[in-house]
Amino acid sequence: MKRVDLNCDMGESFGAYRIGNDQAILRYVSSANVACGFHAGDPGTMRKTVQLALEAGVAIGAHPGFADLVGFGRRNMEISPEEAYDLVVYQIGALHAFVQAEGGVMQHVKPHGALYNMAASRPALAESIALAIYKVNPELVLYGLAGSELTRAGEKIGLVTAHEVFADRTYQQDGTLTPRSQPNAMITDQQQSLQQVIRMVTEGLVRTEQGVDIPIQADTICIHGDSAHALEFAQSIHQALAGAGITIASRRQ
Repeated sequence: MKRVDLNCDMGESFGAYRIGNDQAILRYVSSANVACGFHAGDPGTMRKTVQLALEAGVAIGAHPGFADLVGFGRRNMEISPEEAYDLVVYQIGALHAFVQAEGGVMQHVKPHGALYNMAASRPALAESIALAIYKVNPELVLYGLAGSELTRAGEKIGLVTAHEVFADRTYQQDGTLTPRSQPNAMITDQQQSLQQVIRMVTEGLVRTEQGVDIPIQADTICIHGDSAHALEFAQSIHQALAGAGITIASRRQ
């Protein structure tokens, strides 16, 4: 029987600002990527999100990003590999403290936004992120864009690595995500999302914006928690996977 992890970016509220519907979405996913206070989130939000995930039996991962609250971590920042290493270690440590304080165990690390996308194509940046994770805890799973420099770096250093695909993003012929600045970067149609997800999981293929099918490894599927359609996508994808006989489970289950 096929199995796949279904993850969602969470804990992205900040102070009085509320983003996403984490508590409802947690009923449908197997892993949660929790913002660590740099691109989004704050200490109170981190604690509450960890508590909700543990109550729901959902695996927890750190979601480190650039220190860019205004840009939500989605703007490129030119940093050195050493700075990236420090950035990731710091944020993993912050979330780990909350997870440990609540009696849980952290499962994975998934870089956020621009940090994630830059690491997908820049070997030096990818290697510094993988090293940061390995040094903190070599048992942590690295989530990275399927077939990217980030997953290659994780595998090279000896981390368990999950190749990630996206339910709500379109793809380019080189396997990268369509930049958000371009038309059709986001998938807002539920049926289109479902068809893409099921095909990636069952056939290992995705149709690109250029109309060409490319191979893709789908270990974990991402839903963006800040999307207006996040809850509906989570519900429908969960139902579609179950209906296709595919088990939804975290990477450590």
